[in-house]
Amino acid sequence: MSLTSEALSSTLDPPPFDPVQPSIPISYPLKTIQELESRAYFKSFHYPFNKSSVPLKSSVLDDRPRILVCHDMQGGYVDDKWVQGGKNESAYAIWHWYLIDIFVYFSHNLVTLPPPCWTNTAHRHGVKVLGTFITEGSDGIETCNKLLATKESAQMYAERLAELAADLGFDGWLMNIEVSLDPSQIPNLKEFISHLTETMHSSVPGSLVIWYDSVTITGELSYQNQLNERNKPFFDICDGIFANYWWEEDYPKLSAAVAGDRKYDVYMGIDVFGRGTYGGGEWNTNVALDVCKKDDVSAVLFAPGWVYETKQPPDFQTAQNKWWGLVEKSWGVVKFYPNSLPFYSNFDQGHGYHISVEGGQVSNAPWNNISSQGFQPFLEYKDNPTPDSIQVLVDFKEASYSGGVNITFKGTLKDHNDFTARLFQGKLLLGELPLHMTYSVQSDGGSLLGLSLQFSSTLNERISVLIAPWETNQLSNKFSQVIVPNRVNKQELAPGWVIQESSIEMNGYTLTEIHAVCYRPKPEIGKLSLEHKSDGHNDKLAQGPSEYFAVLGHITIKTSKDNPVFPPSSSWLVEGQYIKWSSGSQGSKSLSVKIAWKLKDGSNFQSSKYNIYVEKLATTTVGNSGGRVEGIQEYIGVAYVEAFYVYDLSIPSTTTTLKFIIQVCGVDGASQKLMILPTINWMLKTPRLLGDLMGYDRPLQERARYVFVDMLRRFGKMDTQLHTIERRLLLMSLVVLSMILWVLNHNSMKTYW
Repeated sequence: MSLTSEALSSTLDPPPFDPVQPSIPISYPLKTIQELESRAYFKSFHYPFNKSSVPLKSSVLDDRPRILVCHDMQGGYVDDKWVQGGKNESAYAIWHWYLIDIFVYFSHNLVTLPPPCWTNTAHRHGVKVLGTFITEGSDGIETCNKLLATKESAQMYAERLAELAADLGFDGWLMNIEVSLDPSQIPNLKEFISHLTETMHSSVPGSLVIWYDSVTITGELSYQNQLNERNKPFFDICDGIFANYWWEEDYPKLSAAVAGDRKYDVYMGIDVFGRGTYGGGEWNTNVALDVCKKDDVSAVLFAPGWVYETKQPPDFQTAQNKWWGLVEKSWGVVKFYPNSLPFYSNFDQGHGYHISVEGGQVSNAPWNNISSQGFQPFLEYKDNPTPDSIQVLVDFKEASYSGGVNITFKGTLKDHNDFTARLFQGKLLLGELPLHMTYSVQSDGGSLLGLSLQFSSTLNERISVLIAPWETNQLSNKFSQVIVPNRVNKQELAPGWVIQESSIEMNGYTLTEIHAVCYRPKPEIGKLSLEHKSDGHNDKLAQGPSEYFAVLGHITIKTSKDNPVFPPSSSWLVEGQYIKWSSGSQGSKSLSVKIAWKLKDGSNFQSSKYNIYVEKLATTTVGNSGGRVEGIQEYIGVAYVEAFYVYDLSIPSTTTTLKFIIQVCGVDGASQKLMILPTINWMLKTPRLLGDLMGYDRPLQERARYVFVDMLRRFGKMDTQLHTIERRLLLMSLVVLSMILWVLNHNSMKTYW
């Protein structure tokens, strides 16, 4: 029996998107002026998930020519729309943040709200993020007629835009009125722009409103491709202008003259696709950049995703690094880090094939989530590496210490030679407290990896310090000081990884550079280390006497005051909301639920993220004992706000209880330990939903027994140093508590620790 085309369409077409109904959290734009006016977005189920969680540390723009990146790809909201992450290991990302000052998320919808993943990672690197307001076509004319009807309407819509930016945590707007207007509407248009700028500045210090070179002061839609008297009235009431792409060689210089002391607020557009842009864009984008830099104005790189969309050879990673290498050569580095403490990087690019937490792999599923990007290394691209050199690359396939990547160093390195690769360029002024550094390494025997730190003083005195597992004569004379770090044994938690720790006092100095140093130990030390495995490196010899292989997993830099103090589990309130059960085959079920958590006292803990796990507990029969409860913790995702939506979680028929575990991660890369001690008396290491999320179709006595057995199992794990009487009293309390918890969870699904 075949389906008609109409019936087939109805079975394939998803239901219309209803933002109020619970579903996998996504980012989406506002398409109508009515949506903006009604503030309907704040009633959306998706709204709380779309808040940025990473604040911008410095709101001041540098007084120099700047780079603005305008991201326009396939209409927007592609892989990046999945707030909790997607499944595309090859999803597009930007990782050369040290070359960017401002990032604009662009689409052709009326109000383009940046997905929080872009805001999070941009802010982490000190880059401002703007959304886009655009009117175009016949719909744009109707929108402007309503928007600009009165001075009051112009102010109201400006306040709506400012409210969205402030509440979602991004830094302003690109304003593109790309329709012709009646001259009588211009005064209200100016009121709209000026009121938006003033409101943004008061609600988000350091925010930006940038005008796009489209409609002129007479109401005509006419691209000027420069700053001149026809668009300067808009420039004068906001924070900058994005000049259209079709400029000629002398336009940047002419624009700078018109701008006067605001010449850095002129952003000359460069279309990377090359559509009428000066120099032709694509691999010649640096031609236009050179002109802007020479004439001392700022530049816009529009649609740098050209590299990804056009599948530039040989592969995206290589082509992206090469293209941005041209940008760096033309413009130079504009962002420097580390510039504050604590500093932590696992080099993650926000996509990959697996996920690790502190050296242990927790997932082998492909994924993407730009929020997960760590501080990106300043790796230098080499067009034609020679066979007798070391290749440096971000590796997604091999083991990672944290996240989904490592930095791999492989190639040829002869004895008595060394190789240095740039990792970071910083501006970190150090105080009296010693600097503590930690890094993780895996390597073949005879391949060692150290870190080189460059410091400068106010008197321009330069000091270089090498942190290296084995001191070598050929390296010692190249550095002011050599420090041999302490090895930390974490083989049970992080098998195969060597954790190196060291401290240094450099009061008054500024940390300016961090390099990786590849080298080999002295022959006699290398032989000893291989025989006794005393250095913790892989005991396998490299394939040849000059072959080198090592990977760097992470770097942490902090002082003693930067050690996180995680709130105890008793501090957290965890709640299950929007609970939906569905029946499956053979007695199985699926569960969708929003898990939300917060500190009881209303304070905020400065976390970097939350790892989410589930434990599916099942009872197995053991002799005549009545059974025991067993379960395995399963990683299900990461949250950057204090909420996570579990969608369609499969639950086998043998499962009796679900435990959701939220692991708090600090900004220094540390994670709370996964301890499951579900009692009010114990200081648990993670806030958790102690939801007795088991099948409510079971008899009351059976459900109570499952809770009781589970509590007994956990009681058996408690500290055996407690006195017997105390243990008995505590056991009785636990039994009573288990019943109370079951009743509470049955009625409200809330847990108060």
